[in-house]
Amino acid sequence: MLITDQMVSILIPSYNPGSLFATLLEKLSRQQLRLFEIIVVDSSSTDETLSIAKSHGVRTHVIPKREFDHGGTRTDMGKLAKGDVLVYLTQDALPLNEVAVPALVSKLLEDERIGAAFGRQIPHRDATPFAQHLRAFNYPAVSHTRSIEDCDQYGMKTFFCSNSFAAYKRKALERVGWFKAGLLMGEDMHACAKMLVDGFRIAYVADAVVYHSHNYSMQQEFKRYFDLGAFFSKEQWILNRYGSASSEGLRFVRSEVAFLRDNGFTRSIPVSLLRNAAKWGGYQLGHLYPYLPNWIIRWASMHSK
Repeated sequence: MLITDQMVSILIPSYNPGSLFATLLEKLSRQQLRLFEIIVVDSSSTDETLSIAKSHGVRTHVIPKREFDHGGTRTDMGKLAKGDVLVYLTQDALPLNEVAVPALVSKLLEDERIGAAFGRQIPHRDATPFAQHLRAFNYPAVSHTRSIEDCDQYGMKTFFCSNSFAAYKRKALERVGWFKAGLLMGEDMHACAKMLVDGFRIAYVADAVVYHSHNYSMQQEFKRYFDLGAFFSKEQWILNRYGSASSEGLRFVRSEVAFLRDNGFTRSIPVSLLRNAAKWGGYQLGHLYPYLPNWIIRWASMHSK
C-alpha cells in the first residue's frame, strides 16, 4: 500500500467506453492506495457508462458531448477533485496489476522537483505489429527522470508524456495554468513542456504499467499527425525551445523497420514505409493549417469540428 496521507484523485473522461469500462473500474478499486477517489466526467454517453460507474461508487459528472475539450475538460476534472495528486487515465487504459497507480504516485512524491509522472503502456493482445512497436518505442522498460537541462540531448522526448496514464501534483498544474483548452491533442505534453521551463522535472515510471494501444489505419495515422502538426504550428514556442521533430521521426522509422525485421514481420516493412510517409505528409500539412480552407482541415483532421 502507498504510504501517504495525501488524497489521490483518479480522473477519467468517458464517452461510450464499452464493455471494458467495468473491468477498468474494478481494477482501479483494487489499487493499493490508502486514500483515493475516482471521478468520471462523461460526455453524454448513450451506453451503460453511468450505471456502471455508479454501481462502482464512482463520482460522476455529465457534460454535453459538444463541450468536451481535451485540455479544458481535464482542467475542470482536476478542479472538481479533492486530491493534491491527480491521476489521469483514458477509458481504454487497463492497469496491469494492483500497484500500477501506487507505483506511479510514489515516484511523483519521492522528489519535490517532479511535477508529473507517466507510466508504461504495453499493447493489448490484439495489437498489430505497428501498434506493438509504437508502445515499445515510446515506453521502454527502463525508467528515467528528465529536466530542462536534458533538452539538448533528448529534444522533444524531454517533455513527452501521455494522459492515458499520468499523475500530476496539483500545485505543479496550478503553477503552469493547468491544461490549455482548445488543443486538438497534446494537452499533456504542452503542460509538461511548461513545467520543465518552470523548473519541474518529468518522470517516466516503467514499473507502473497499463495495457493501452490502438490499431490505427494508415488514414487515421495521417489524420493524427495532421493534428500533431497543427498543434505544433499553434504552439511554435515548443519547437523553438526544444527543437524540431525531424530527428525523432527518422529514429522512429529506423526503429520500426528493425523491429519488424527482428520479429518476423519483414513483409510489413514496405507498409511501414508507406505509413510513415503518410504520417510525415499529415504532419507537414498540419503545420500549414492556418492557410488551408476549412474543408481541407475537416477532411484532414481526426476532429472534424
